[in-house]
Amino acid sequence: MNELPHDHAGGAGDVAVPPAAALPARLLCGPGPSNVPPRVLEALSRPIVGHLDPAFLAVMDEVSAMLRLVFGTANRATFPVSGTGSAGMEAALTNLLEPGDTAVVCVNGLFGERMCDVAHRCGADVVRVEAEWGRRVEPDAVADALTSHRGARVLAFVHAETSTGVESDAAAVCAAASAAAPDVLVVVDAVTSLGGTAVEVDAWGADVCYSGTQKCLAVPPGLAPITFGPRAVERVQTRRTAVQSWYFDLSLITGYLDERAYHHTAPVSMLAGLHEGLRIVLEEGLASRRDRHVRAGTRLQAVLEDRGYGLFAAPGARLPQLTTALVPAGIDAAEVRRRLLMERNLEIGAGVGAHATRMWRIGLMGENATDAVVDVLLDALPG
Repeated sequence: MNELPHDHAGGAGDVAVPPAAALPARLLCGPGPSNVPPRVLEALSRPIVGHLDPAFLAVMDEVSAMLRLVFGTANRATFPVSGTGSAGMEAALTNLLEPGDTAVVCVNGLFGERMCDVAHRCGADVVRVEAEWGRRVEPDAVADALTSHRGARVLAFVHAETSTGVESDAAAVCAAASAAAPDVLVVVDAVTSLGGTAVEVDAWGADVCYSGTQKCLAVPPGLAPITFGPRAVERVQTRRTAVQSWYFDLSLITGYLDERAYHHTAPVSMLAGLHEGLRIVLEEGLASRRDRHVRAGTRLQAVLEDRGYGLFAAPGARLPQLTTALVPAGIDAAEVRRRLLMERNLEIGAGVGAHATRMWRIGLMGENATDAVVDVLLDALPG
């Protein structure tokens, strides 16, 4: 454990205080976080008020209303969880699953694996529907798994798999689930898609969808927007057992949102930042924002292929905001990343798992989904 050295000379303080934290200005083109616009940074510095202050509660209500627009839903239970995107995953699964339930989970990357882990910790029996990393899980495979496991309570899948750069066909997966098992509740991970790729919760028929602030919404990490549909709310209300997590218990959180009953101290500054970030998203327009991400990402991917880079994600399933590039032979992937960071203040991400040493994950999210940023990347990357 590191300890601050004591100043044995005495005086006004007996501890040698370190200097102010020096964090460099980086261009963040990894898998997240992304750069934050000045308006959001300014919002983060606004005065602190209590989490039950009427002025703050009005901000919370406006955040929920804007999140409904961004999620494409009319769900009343739409709000930001206090925690990062992984907290959204925990909130979704701990509320819906009880010990002994069956959860069918699509796995085609790291975050599908993480869903399995969380579901196991809820006491669920997990049925995996797998696809090779870099490819989508096929809707027919989802239907087959649900048909073979009648009574499954939850189907969970990742819309935008951050580890592989793959976009699932969310509408098709939800439709297959509904046809094969009408009572199953569908949970969608939209951590990397919300604000950059179309998310249409009500049109898809998804029951729970969660995200994170630090990707295409261009807000610092620390909140996990989430929405629970009516069937999911009913599931929570009719549980046989208490939700495993007190902190993420939907019935307690909605008491704060609806009745202003104290639950936990909401992160006031982060909510102010998210409020401004959502205003920026809606001012631009969801369709325009998505088009901007598509233009930047497809341009980067096309040029990288022309330069001899492979693209890990299968054609037709590639996320524009998160490119998984296979590094050509003869290039030290880790050394290039180090030099870009230290010499150009440019961050790109490494691959994960078996692909850690031969892949880069390059993010063009939020403020960074522009031709200007693509130009910087293409100038900096070898080849």
